[in-house]
Amino acid sequence: MKAFRFFALLALALAASLSGCKNDGKKILPTISGKPGEVAVVCTKVEWESEPGSTLRSLLCDEVPYLPQVEPSYDLFNVPQQAFNKVFQVHRNIIVIDTDKKYTESSLAIYHDVWSTPQLVIGIKAPDSAKAAELISQRGQKILSTLEATERERVIANIHNFENADLHKTAAKMFGGAPLFPNGYTVKRTADNFIWISNETTFTVQSILMWKYPCRDSSDLSAASLAAKRNEITREYIPCTLEGSYMILNPDIFPGSDRITVNGRSVVEMRGLWEAYNDFMGGPFLSHSFLSEDGNEIITMDAFVYAPKYDKRNYLRQVEGILYSYE
Repeated sequence: MKAFRFFALLALALAASLSGCKNDGKKILPTISGKPGEVAVVCTKVEWESEPGSTLRSLLCDEVPYLPQVEPSYDLFNVPQQAFNKVFQVHRNIIVIDTDKKYTESSLAIYHDVWSTPQLVIGIKAPDSAKAAELISQRGQKILSTLEATERERVIANIHNFENADLHKTAAKMFGGAPLFPNGYTVKRTADNFIWISNETTFTVQSILMWKYPCRDSSDLSAASLAAKRNEITREYIPCTLEGSYMILNPDIFPGSDRITVNGRSVVEMRGLWEAYNDFMGGPFLSHSFLSEDGNEIITMDAFVYAPKYDKRNYLRQVEGILYSYE
């Protein structure tokens, strides 16, 4: 498939989707295929095995931080241009690399819901392979953040479709706001200014903790203060399997932290590893801490995963989506 053929195909797909709308204006498209975290890369085998492919893999297959074992951020696979048929066109995440001398400059374009829904398609045009690799490197953060946001939005949309509204109401009554919870989650424990909501199967645990406490000054939102508070809370409320055991932060790996904005709120996001004191358990966690509306309290939402038999990347992304659904 030559470069102009792909973008002609894309234009036809967009036109067809607009002309084939229901009365409510929504496109009539099939549901996406593929597993969470998968990305189909449409390009020639030469491009896949040379600079464009290697640059893309360096960007998207980097190790997910703060997991107990090595897992790539995304799982990439190559689809040769001539094989890009209807089977692959409905994939959840598609990156197309088109190189042709007729392009006078390189460009990157982002499309949603082209052949399926909720789909992400990223188109890369460049005069040659070297220029394509250069563009991927220059716009790498945009590619990565778009993929991350799209995967997260899918999780949140799924929660909306299968929401346990009672759990949201219960937590919101305690904290003035709360994330959305899908079916399967139940309240495991409550106390003053604390709630533990969990989804547990034979071999997996996905839990959301929420707590609040008075804010003395800005230092209470420092990474050190938040980490110490987490250890205090989990020691009191999160027992593990053996008598006298409880959850703590991994003492050898201090959590990473970053200040981000989520739906207009300034949030301190922490990511790290937890383990069990006096027990053999552990896994990843992430948390969002922010000030209450009146600024008098710190509210923390904390999500952790325990899945000793499985990879944890996708389990963690699911609970991350819950945190980002806070209303």
